[in-house]
Amino acid sequence: MAPKQAKGEYIETEAGNKVSRRSQIHGTTNIILGGRTVIQAEAVIRGDLLRTSTSTSSGAQQSVASLAVQTGKYAILSPGCVLHPPRKYHRGTLSHTTQKIGDNVYIGPGAIIEAATIGSNVWIGAGAVLGRLSFIRDGAKVLDGAVVPGGMIVNSGDIVGGRPARKVGETGWGDPWDGREAWRSI
Repeated sequence: MAPKQAKGEYIETEAGNKVSRRSQIHGTTNIILGGRTVIQAEAVIRGDLLRTSTSTSSGAQQSVASLAVQTGKYAILSPGCVLHPPRKYHRGTLSHTTQKIGDNVYIGPGAIIEAATIGSNVWIGAGAVLGRLSFIRDGAKVLDGAVVPGGMIVNSGDIVGGRPARKVGETGWGDPWDGREAWRSI
């Protein structure tokens, strides 16, 4: 009898996405990975949280088929980070909106993301918290441990840090973060 081969840490999809066997992905049918995305161990993606709407005929709550999380190419989700589609209340009903993440985005270990949109070429530090319905524009950087309040807009090229986060500098756009090298190394 041949010895059993050990399974690798990552499952690689046809689109080149690398997903750790130790990550937690809920509601996979509501998540789109743009290609060459890396989801590391202990990362959590909540694709099971969907927008709900009220049916006019019966008045009952129903789930509407929608997208919960969408990433671009070369998104790196570090160990222990959590992607949670932003929630909002509308006419007394809790619903979730789609969370969109651009290309070349790094999300650090232990970061908690409830932002509505994260642009391309964005770096989010370890332990950062992006509050509900916040917007992070292209080329921005969120420092380690920063807490971006819900609804805040971080403009293109800004560096934010602190609790609550505030602008502490500018990236200068000279050397945007590129996820290709990180993807190759995993």
